[in-house]
Amino acid sequence: MLLVLDIGNTNTVAGIYDGDELIAQWRLSSILHTSDELGVYLLTLLATRDIDPAEISGAAFASVVPSLDFSMMQAIRQYFNVEPLQVSALTNTGMEIRTKNPREVGADRIVNAFAGREKYGAPLIVADYGTAITFDVVSENGAYLGGAIAPGLNSGISALFSKAAKLPQVALSIPESVIGRSTEEAIQSGILFGNAGLTDRIVNMIRAEHGLEKAKVVATGGHAGLVAKVSETIDYVDKWLTLEGLKIIANRRA
Repeated sequence: MLLVLDIGNTNTVAGIYDGDELIAQWRLSSILHTSDELGVYLLTLLATRDIDPAEISGAAFASVVPSLDFSMMQAIRQYFNVEPLQVSALTNTGMEIRTKNPREVGADRIVNAFAGREKYGAPLIVADYGTAITFDVVSENGAYLGGAIAPGLNSGISALFSKAAKLPQVALSIPESVIGRSTEEAIQSGILFGNAGLTDRIVNMIRAEHGLEKAKVVATGGHAGLVAKVSETIDYVDKWLTLEGLKIIANRRA
């Protein structure tokens, strides 16, 4: 079995693959832990699904939280007795990276672009809805071109809540109308329809600017399903795309 982890600024997504089947997955808060705390945490998660830690024969993770990298490496080594693969922009995935400075590209963005290309072909645009919204572009010949980054949906709500005294925190759901009849509905409308519009605008600009009219769009991340319901350009929703990419990379390097 393979342990895979996508360590993000707000959440960490963990999964267990048995061959090509994702048999367990969890979405957790990314809180700084020692290696022992992380190890016990991971063992507890496996216990909830009756998975024997001794069956874990490999591990791979991508991280955009450098302060967690060493602890995670040590936790996996100590508690699972395997050498983890940390995927970064410098990992040889077989995908050419054409950005000005490949070292600065987030590992999750590389994994998303790679996984999207493997599953859906090229050209492709991957939109990931997390703490930030990232758009990553794969050319017709399968190279990573770069993309765009915008604040995520919850980041937008948090900014409103912290900067505007009378605006409340709200749960994200699609309102019945773009015209909110309450403050809560008005915020939901602005955040959801606004970010769907942002998605469609950026996707259309990428397609036109780079001659990628045939590029499909796959959405992933915690809010992908919500945005896809009101977006005009998203073709696929793939909730576990990053985990899938980590599995493919790890298996090819095994």
